[in-house]
Amino acid sequence: MVSFLIRRVFYAIIMLILVSFISFLIINLPAGDFMDQKIAELEARGDKSAVARVEDYRVRYGLDQPMLTQYWLWISNFVRGDFGLSFQFERPVKELIGQRLTLSILLSLTTLTITWLIAIPLGVYSAVNQYSLGDQIITTIAFIGIGLPGFLLALLVLYVAIVILDQDVVGLFSREFQDAPWSLAKVWDLLKHLWVPALIGAVTGTAGTIRIMRGNLLDTLGQPFIEAARARGLKSRRVVWKHAVRMAITPLVIILGTEAFPGILAGNILVEVVLGLPTIGPLYINALTTQDMFMAGTVLVLIVFLLLVGNLITDLVLAWIDPRVRLE
Repeated sequence: MVSFLIRRVFYAIIMLILVSFISFLIINLPAGDFMDQKIAELEARGDKSAVARVEDYRVRYGLDQPMLTQYWLWISNFVRGDFGLSFQFERPVKELIGQRLTLSILLSLTTLTITWLIAIPLGVYSAVNQYSLGDQIITTIAFIGIGLPGFLLALLVLYVAIVILDQDVVGLFSREFQDAPWSLAKVWDLLKHLWVPALIGAVTGTAGTIRIMRGNLLDTLGQPFIEAARARGLKSRRVVWKHAVRMAITPLVIILGTEAFPGILAGNILVEVVLGLPTIGPLYINALTTQDMFMAGTVLVLIVFLLLVGNLITDLVLAWIDPRVRLE
């Protein structure tokens, strides 16, 4: 076990270094940089005096250095917890991410909870009652959910809420609470807005999870140990939920590690952009489009870090719930 953990940590460090360098390289591939865009914007406004100040910023941020030097300065500070400054906001990247991290985690956990609470029971029912009317209805709805893009559903929800129902569903707070300090009233306002993006995100997640749970449970129900359990006279409900579901849920644990953990930062980015949510996803997209390289690079490295942590936790959890899995 110890040697396994050491190997995984070693591989994770190498992967993070490679991802950080490649992402930094890709972000810098377009011609020019953030400061070039800023200078063009100022010149278009006729503000010639600010151009010299922007050039000072270029020197301050190290953008006048070769790319390898820029990368080394960034990554050497990164490992010490200094993620650099956002060019666009002129504030520390750590501060900007920290302000949105809590809401991103809350939205991710809410979406995941709704998905699993709906998908697992429906997947089990669909598998146990294969080819029944209920199974066909669930399967049809699942296929529709898989094929429906999340951003399109978000646009439909916006149209219905704003045009037909005259309700504001943009963002996670009402206008009077956006900059207000935390209070019970603000928490309640958050909960009233949170369910909309959570349900939209759960639609496609639930549809896919139902299909995975159904297919894997059907395979498990045909295994010899399930037939043996039934032959011993165990009740069908006990056989399904205690023995079959425990084995069939393995792919969902893998999804939890490979999608849910990085989803804390990445989430359903297009849905978050459409709904104007103050989460990390829109911040990341904005950083990519404006070549705010320290912000974009930091978010990408953190996403990969969460993915690696999720994979490690997945391996450990699988070894606990499934005796067939061995780490060595």
